[in-house]
Amino acid sequence: MSVRKLGKRPARHDARTFRLGAPLAARLIVPPTAVNWAPNDVWPVWCNDTIGCCTQVSVASAIRTWTGAAQAPVLLSDAQVIDNYSAASGYVPGQAQTDQGGIELDVLNRWIREGYARPGQPGRDYLTAFGVVDVRDRQSVMRAIAALGGLYIGVQIPNYIMQTGGDWALNAAGDQTVVGGHAIWLHGYDSDWLHFNTWGERKRMSWDWLTTYCDEAYGLVSRQNWLGINALSPNAEDVDALVAEMRAA
Repeated sequence: MSVRKLGKRPARHDARTFRLGAPLAARLIVPPTAVNWAPNDVWPVWCNDTIGCCTQVSVASAIRTWTGAAQAPVLLSDAQVIDNYSAASGYVPGQAQTDQGGIELDVLNRWIREGYARPGQPGRDYLTAFGVVDVRDRQSVMRAIAALGGLYIGVQIPNYIMQTGGDWALNAAGDQTVVGGHAIWLHGYDSDWLHFNTWGERKRMSWDWLTTYCDEAYGLVSRQNWLGINALSPNAEDVDALVAEMRAA
């Protein structure tokens, strides 16, 4: 079992953040019963075994998923993930006291405004828009993953997850003590499980685990990575129309 670090600070909610439920339902697909945008990817740990950079690991995971499905895979280096963590959260390499984790809302807002380092040209990655998704609404979760390429979430981790391997499922016999917050990028689902990577491993999460432990979830729109030259997603969805709907709400 790999070394595991957490790093999601308490959720900060902002009433001005777009709500994606209605626009997703109005503008995008009827979700398929199952989808997985990164079924066979090998995932780096991206230093989340030594520092609490999970909010930026999830950014790197989103970019890897989007580009692998829609264009050509773009894989951030460890150094770029650390640089992005430093820029968004104030981490100074070698100064352990500055490793305080990140606030997801701040990470996403900065991604829009200032971008993050990535390989190749132009060397900066910019998010187009994001909005809140209610994880209790399974159709909204499915639609966000199927049409937007994934879901950026924050969860509270019970101690039994840190002590065991395998799937993330409710475990009444395990130690329920919450030991901290963790950021995760969900890149697939089926009727029983959600698919994600964390700490360099492919994982599955049960739907009831998600609704029990998730305290924030965001659908992300990336014109740079996810949309083709015709502004459509790999499923030929008009995501620009979704952004317009979000901004008009």
